[in-house]
Amino acid sequence: MNFVGGNTGIDTWKKVSFLLVFVFNNFFSQQTVTGRITDDSGESLSSVTIINMSTDQKTYSNSMGMFFIEAVPNDELRFVKADFRRVSAIVPANGFSAQLLVVLIPIPKEIEEIKVVKKPTGDLATDSRLASKVDKGEIVQQAVGLPQPVGKMREKPAEVKQVLIPILLGSLDVQGAYDLISGKARRQKRQYRYDDLQEHIAWVRNRVDNEYFTKAGIPEERISEFIQYSFEAKPQVRTYVKAKNLSGVLLRLEEVMPVYLERLKQKK
Repeated sequence: MNFVGGNTGIDTWKKVSFLLVFVFNNFFSQQTVTGRITDDSGESLSSVTIINMSTDQKTYSNSMGMFFIEAVPNDELRFVKADFRRVSAIVPANGFSAQLLVVLIPIPKEIEEIKVVKKPTGDLATDSRLASKVDKGEIVQQAVGLPQPVGKMREKPAEVKQVLIPILLGSLDVQGAYDLISGKARRQKRQYRYDDLQEHIAWVRNRVDNEYFTKAGIPEERISEFIQYSFEAKPQVRTYVKAKNLSGVLLRLEEVMPVYLERLKQKK
């Protein structure tokens, strides 16, 4: 019994010794990490939250950007502040040999677009430049290098030549022949011409402010009519639209304006 009791006492002493060694090592390995937090320009940052991710202990930097927090080797210290990127640091085995310097980088903010409204001067050459709008979609496509669609995704109308030539060679395009006879091909061409016209008018209107036209004497409700008239009176206008050349469009519009305005006077 005494022998067993002696062994029990030894086991208990071993456990206590192990616990004391663990506490001793943990106590002496724990350290106070000190440091200073600044932004990327060197300015001290106050009210930064410092978190020991292992112990969930938190503290904050003071007005000088200084902080103090308890940690042991391999603890992760995390530094968090609104509008700044989060930073982490791992406590090394031998601790930080000097005061820890932490630099937080601001998160870039999107600046709201500022629109500067300039009044027309009365000089069409100058006003045309002021009136032109920025096409953000085109700028993004050019910057990113997005591929542009080739042509329009729509059914091609049947052509007389494309139907007759196969007949002469001994074959028949039944669908093409039906489209020609029924008038479907003719209706398609008419619809496509109308769609293209409206698209080209919209292209100009989306890029030129209404004030550019009204300042020249064209009523706002007649702007689309004027653009269509310019396509007919000076086909070069539409050629520039197809080439997406806004400067060329505005230059030719200025040439057509006096004629159109004279027509308006005559109608009145």
